[in-house]
Amino acid sequence: MDEEYDAIVLGTGLKECILSGMLSVSGKKVLHIDRNKYYGGESASITPLEELFSRFGAPVPDESYGRGRDWNVDLIPKFLMANGLLVKLLIHTGVTRYLEFKSVEGSYVYKGGKISKVPVDQKEALASDLMGMFEKRRFRNFLIYVQDLKEDDPKTWKDFDPTTSNMVALYDKFGLDKNTQDFTGHALALYRDDDYLVQPAIQTIQRIKLYSDSLARYGKSPYLYPMYGLGELPQGFARLSAIYGGTYMLDKPIDEIVIGEGGRVTGVRSGNEIAKCKQVYCDPSYVPEKIRKKGQVIRCICLMDHPVPNTKDALSTQIIIPQKQVNRRSDIYVSLISYTHQVAAKGWFIAMVSTTVETDNPENEIKPGLELLGPIRQKFVSVSDYFEPTDNGEETQIFISESYDATTHFETTCLDVLDIFKRGTGEEFDFSKIKLELGDEEQ
Repeated sequence: MDEEYDAIVLGTGLKECILSGMLSVSGKKVLHIDRNKYYGGESASITPLEELFSRFGAPVPDESYGRGRDWNVDLIPKFLMANGLLVKLLIHTGVTRYLEFKSVEGSYVYKGGKISKVPVDQKEALASDLMGMFEKRRFRNFLIYVQDLKEDDPKTWKDFDPTTSNMVALYDKFGLDKNTQDFTGHALALYRDDDYLVQPAIQTIQRIKLYSDSLARYGKSPYLYPMYGLGELPQGFARLSAIYGGTYMLDKPIDEIVIGEGGRVTGVRSGNEIAKCKQVYCDPSYVPEKIRKKGQVIRCICLMDHPVPNTKDALSTQIIIPQKQVNRRSDIYVSLISYTHQVAAKGWFIAMVSTTVETDNPENEIKPGLELLGPIRQKFVSVSDYFEPTDNGEETQIFISESYDATTHFETTCLDVLDIFKRGTGEEFDFSKIKLELGDEEQ
C-alpha cells in the first residue's frame, strides 16, 4: 500500500464502484478499498436465502422456498430507466458486456384505492381509466405538446416559454386537473414531492421525454433490471476499473483518513500501512464527522408466491403511490421482480415497498403499498438513516456520496455520482470519450 494514488475510493456501494470506474477511465490511478468481504455495501444483494433470514433474525426458511442459493435479494432494489443516466454510463463504459438485462413488464400508478397503467402516449391516454373523457383529450394534447417541443427551437414552444414559466402554468395552459397533474409529476416525471411545480417547466418536460423515450426502446415499461440482481452492477464497474489499471482490496479495515497541512487529505491508513493519495471518494459510513442526517427511509422486502394482483400477472412491475393519494408529503414506491430474473426460486416473487419516513410509526406509512400485494409469505422491514455530506470536498478533497433514497429507479443515484465526479475533477463527465477509447481497444 506504499504507492501514491490519484484517488482512493472507500466502500463498494454502487455509487463508489461507478465513480471508481469513471475515474479510472479518465486516466486516474485508483485504489479501491472496502472493509467488507463482499461488493455492494448497503446496496448489496444477499445470497443464499438463509443469510437474508438470519440477517433479519428470522427462523430458517422451510423447504417450500426452494434452494437457498437460487435466491439473490437486493437490500435496496431499484430499476434502470432504459434511456436513463445509468444505462448510458453502462453502455458508454462497456460494462454492458458483463451484464444481461430484462425489461420490467408493467408501470402502474395508484389512484383512489386501485392501480392503473401509467399512460404515456396519445393512444394510452385515450384508453386510460385514470381520467374522464374530456380530461383524456386535454391530457392527450399535453402529451403531444411535450413530444413535439424541442428545447433549441422556440417555434415549437407555442406561445409558452418553458425555460421561464413554471409547471403550474403549463398544467393550467392545458386545463389539467389535480389528479392528472399528480400522476404526470410523480409516475411520469418521477418527482418525489411537489416542489417541481414552481420550477421551470422545461425540467419536467425533459423528464417526461426520458420516460417515453425509455418506453420506446423496449415497449412494456421504461424500466430494466439486471439478471441475477443489482449485485452484478458494482462488480461490473469494478471490472471496468481493473481494465483501466484500478486496484481493489476487499476485507481491508480502514483505521484513519490521513489529513495533512491545510486540512487536505494525504492518504488512508489501514493498520500500520498508509496509502498516499490526492483525493478520497467514499460513502457516508467512512466519515461520520462530515455528514448530517437528512431523514429516514423505510424499506420492506416481501417474499411472495404469486404476482401482484391487478397487474395482468406481470412477472415484474413498478407501482408509484403519489403522496396526495394517501395524504402524505412523499410518494410510496412498490417494485416487484421474480424468478424470471434469476433472483428467486421457481414460482417465487420479491416485492419491495419503500418510502421516506414522515411519522414515528414508519410501518404504518407503507401500509397502502403492502395492501396492494395480496398474501405475503415473509417480510423483512428495515428503517435506515438518510445522510448527506456537510463538506463539498473543495478544501479537504474528500468527496462523499449521499445515502440511497426511497425511489425505485436509479436517476437520483446517477445525478449524485455525476455531481461528485464534477466536484472532484472540475469537469463534467465526458460520455463520448469513453466510447472511442473502448472502441480503439477492441480493434
